[in-house]
Amino acid sequence: MSRFDSLNAWLHWQEGFHPRAIDLGLKRAALVFQKLNPNCIKPVTITVAGTNGKGSCVAFLEAIYKAQGYKVGTYTSPHILKYNERIKINGVPVTDEIICAAFERIDVARADTSLSYFEFGTLAALDIFTSAALDLQILEVGLGGRLDAVNIVDPDAAIITSIDIDHVDWLGETRDAIGREKAGIFRKNIPAIVGDLEPPQSLLETAKEKQALLFCLNEDFSYKKSPNAWSWCSSEESYADLPLPVLKGEHQFRNASAAILAVATLQKKLPITEKAICNGLKNAQLMGRFQLCEEEGIPVLLDVAHNPQAVKTLVEHLDENFADKQIYAVFAMMKDKDINSVIELIKDKINNWFIAPLTNPRAATEEILLSCFHQQGISQVSIGFENFTETLKAAKQKAKKDDLILIFGSFFLVSEYLADKEIFKGANHGNR
Repeated sequence: MSRFDSLNAWLHWQEGFHPRAIDLGLKRAALVFQKLNPNCIKPVTITVAGTNGKGSCVAFLEAIYKAQGYKVGTYTSPHILKYNERIKINGVPVTDEIICAAFERIDVARADTSLSYFEFGTLAALDIFTSAALDLQILEVGLGGRLDAVNIVDPDAAIITSIDIDHVDWLGETRDAIGREKAGIFRKNIPAIVGDLEPPQSLLETAKEKQALLFCLNEDFSYKKSPNAWSWCSSEESYADLPLPVLKGEHQFRNASAAILAVATLQKKLPITEKAICNGLKNAQLMGRFQLCEEEGIPVLLDVAHNPQAVKTLVEHLDENFADKQIYAVFAMMKDKDINSVIELIKDKINNWFIAPLTNPRAATEEILLSCFHQQGISQVSIGFENFTETLKAAKQKAKKDDLILIFGSFFLVSEYLADKEIFKGANHGNR
């Protein structure tokens, strides 16, 4: 008999089951996965790590391989609206029933082994993919790389999109420390693709120690933009007149370039045509990354940027596309993030700030945020709203139709906005 009869019940139980919400390590997940999959059956696997850009890279890869006709599974986190978004087959989230059945199998297999919320989700994805007859699974690392549960599976290609300061309590306070953790996904004689323009020395050293096949952007592969197209090349292959990536921003050329190199290194296992690459670049989909919406004639830009590197990229996007607009920010962040640096990077672009309350226990309080704004000499800050909807309403009352409302700082904040949109009414949010 199943422990629970609904996905929400399973997720609620998992959130409080393990003594630590974040508990890095491979031993527990590997032990249970061995019981679930004793013959170590797996499809071709691409593992993607990085501080920023993981989701975009996964989206490009998924779209390219789907365009070729392959059956593709993707595992990503966190989700925006529904937990099911984390586990997709051919771009479609799997059903509650499929996830619950996987959780039941995991619960039986684990016996007395305690698992974290993320470990349950990772094992569910791997279990579902094992029985789905996939051609390819694309696994996004949740945190770091070396000790992330995703790393119990040996990849056929590994990608690191970028490295910046984030999750310092678990990964370290320097790019060198973080780079070494992320390089833990590398394997001997397996392509190790790096899309960071200046990878830390620790990453390069780890790749050498592991005898991985290292490919670095602007050394082993590169891209060149033209007004309406771009080109990509490596020592083995080149593509000219590629369509511009549908996901916007200069960083998306780097993410797409890393994805194309992964495709190139796996050509013998999963052949891909240039047409499929072009179609994938045009059709990749990802919520909450420079996503432009509208509220009563006022443009609304959504971005999940929540660390300095991502906010630098957001500032570049604002300069390029919204330089003439007054910007009103609906903002919230988690208290374990570098809030001061984020505010300092973007403060010159924002006319007024509206602080949205979040129920997540990790969210920074109004007091914490006000202290950060005070340190930055910012006084145009509105607080005291009951919920996100009231916060957005206040921003809309202040903004004019020629202005821009920017919603950023957290996945949870973007989720609040999209959940309120009529198209998503009735969606089961699950737990993030």
